[in-house]
Amino acid sequence: MQKPQPAHTGSVDPAEIAKFEAMAAEWWDPNGKFKPLHMLNPVRLDYMVTQIGTEFMRDRRERQPLTGLRLLDIGCGGGLVTEPMARLGAEVVGADAAEGNIAVAKAHATQHGLDIDYRSVAAETLAEAGERFDVVLALEIVEHVADPAQFIATCAELLRPGGLLIASTLNRTPKSFAAAIVGAEWVMRWLPRGTHEWSRFITPEELATMMARAGLVSVDRRGMVFNPLGWTWSLSDRDLSVNYLMAARRAG
Repeated sequence: MQKPQPAHTGSVDPAEIAKFEAMAAEWWDPNGKFKPLHMLNPVRLDYMVTQIGTEFMRDRRERQPLTGLRLLDIGCGGGLVTEPMARLGAEVVGADAAEGNIAVAKAHATQHGLDIDYRSVAAETLAEAGERFDVVLALEIVEHVADPAQFIATCAELLRPGGLLIASTLNRTPKSFAAAIVGAEWVMRWLPRGTHEWSRFITPEELATMMARAGLVSVDRRGMVFNPLGWTWSLSDRDLSVNYLMAARRAG
């Protein structure tokens, strides 16, 4: 039986939203269920700031190099990336279909004196409203939406001409099954069992094709590699076998 979809939410998968609603209170606990994202965050942020800086000719040495850019963090969760982007000067909208995530994100931003426009809304709703951004971030969300190709097309629509989409997701390989499901869910128990479905992981070639069909021009792709000995993450030009990032620009 096909899963019912809420009206006007297109790519939203209610079952996936429910998974993250159940964990919403733990977003800012570095030792909780989102520990992998806390560990990964410095590497993700370094990549994103570098790509944005390159595309928009910004000097990373400045205190707020993203000033003047309007940025959407779609599937923002509790705001682990949204907040750093706001601190770097961007005008940020954090959007998530899970209301519990947005409640946590709003409370945390208020506690830290940050002015962030958080909304419990789907990407399609923003696009239909005519919202447009210089940068759209879609991090660890593509593998959780009902229709990845439609979702990427909507992200492209949300970009202004010359705008940049940065997405990160999991490759569909035996290694990713071992790392993201067996390791993170079954052995380390960082995440509840069933958080990820390996069949929904997306290869870099598949994601690149979705972006191209949405009218985006590929800019860069990079792997994120975990070192279990040092418990550290690093970027890789070659190893995209588990986690990876991809950046693409809308023609302008």
